[in-house]
Amino acid sequence: MDAEAPTQLAKNQTAAVPRQETGAAGATGETAGGGGGGAAKVTKEQDHDAEYHPPTSYLETIVHLFKGNIGPGLFAMGDAFKNGGLLVAPLLTVVIAVVSIHCQHVLVTCSKKMRDLKGETVCADYAQTVEQCFENGPPKLRGWSRTMGRLVDIFICVTQLGFCCIYFVFISTNLKQILVAYDIDMNVHLVMLLAFVPVLLSSLITNLKWLTPVSMFANVCMILGLAITLYYALKDGLPEVEERALWTNGSQLALFFGTAIFAFEGIALVMPLKNAMRKPHQFERPLGVLNVGMFLVSVMFMFAGSVGYMKWGEQVGGSLTLNLGDTILAQAVKLMVSAGVLLGYPLQFFVAIQIMWPSAKQMCGIQGRSLLGELAFRTFMVLVTLAIAEMVPALGLFISLIGALCSTALALVFPPVIELIARSELNKGPGVWICAKNLVILVLALLGFFTGSYESLKQIVKHFGEEEVH
Repeated sequence: MDAEAPTQLAKNQTAAVPRQETGAAGATGETAGGGGGGAAKVTKEQDHDAEYHPPTSYLETIVHLFKGNIGPGLFAMGDAFKNGGLLVAPLLTVVIAVVSIHCQHVLVTCSKKMRDLKGETVCADYAQTVEQCFENGPPKLRGWSRTMGRLVDIFICVTQLGFCCIYFVFISTNLKQILVAYDIDMNVHLVMLLAFVPVLLSSLITNLKWLTPVSMFANVCMILGLAITLYYALKDGLPEVEERALWTNGSQLALFFGTAIFAFEGIALVMPLKNAMRKPHQFERPLGVLNVGMFLVSVMFMFAGSVGYMKWGEQVGGSLTLNLGDTILAQAVKLMVSAGVLLGYPLQFFVAIQIMWPSAKQMCGIQGRSLLGELAFRTFMVLVTLAIAEMVPALGLFISLIGALCSTALALVFPPVIELIARSELNKGPGVWICAKNLVILVLALLGFFTGSYESLKQIVKHFGEEEVH
């Protein structure tokens, strides 16, 4: 039985439209333009879109959630543990994982509360949830609703397109190493151009149902790549623990925070994945998609970070694949992981396009679905991410900066803020426990936000300053 009991109006609407169609339509982006905040009315256009966006199953959704969180950040955890220390980094990783998953649950809970309050059949996306919480919150905050909704959309687009840029950098860095191993000297920027074609083709897939085989193959590539990488690290044994730092200084911890937050990169996918499900209530239940998927992701992060740092210490690369050497199997791992990251690009890209395409369509005066227009817009945006990636190829520093800026805000700032608003009652606050818990999360978020951004920017300036000298 669905635990998300809708209001009577929602039941009446559901009688006319099957629940699974409503869930799938919620992932199309036609009502997700970051600004509406009105009731999600079932229209002929949405029914037409549902044909292009069939609902996903529990397994298909968990495949997408897993892939949405397993990207370059997984192989960057060795570098993160170097910045955190062998004792402190695992503890902080568990804390960040628990807090991040909790904040994702908070987002889902607030979205369900706004859905029931407004009598809708579909949970709103991230930006609409924030907007609706402010709309129905204390009178002094209601005037900020539209601004907050748009701000979340901007942060999501910057974050997701930032991930896409990093994917280009990651792929080209690994492919260049493979080419060098076979005495092929090719500029890394040219390698990025070669990666553009397969990235573009995979990005032209326009719905989550059809993306499932792509995400599944990407998951297989990433898991096999990590397994072989760990085998390489463990086959000759690990150094003594005494040879590794147990903790580090404040500036390095700030870099750790930025990289670790980037690794838990999936909060923007939460509502699109839930709304696209055939049975949306399976998403957030105790053994649902969110808890099971994120537990597996967290275990993989812990293994990758601890083993990578123990093996290679201060020489661990911004990606573990960069420490594998020049053997044939090592090159196969780099190719496998690069393929996994490449095929993860369209899933991250999907979220940004879901937000941007309705506004772009409106600006261009396009009516109806217009598949050709959407494909042209997707092609243009892939070119934009390629251009940005060509300009900033410093992989580890770029990861830390994106994590400290937008990822922190989306993962740890907005969820506690909207929970404080949604749980407030007339002439009564949300309660001492809710206030204390969310205050701790916000303090951690702001600390990481400012220190991580400062350290990452400082390292980027230093990096390009050294390049100019040479």
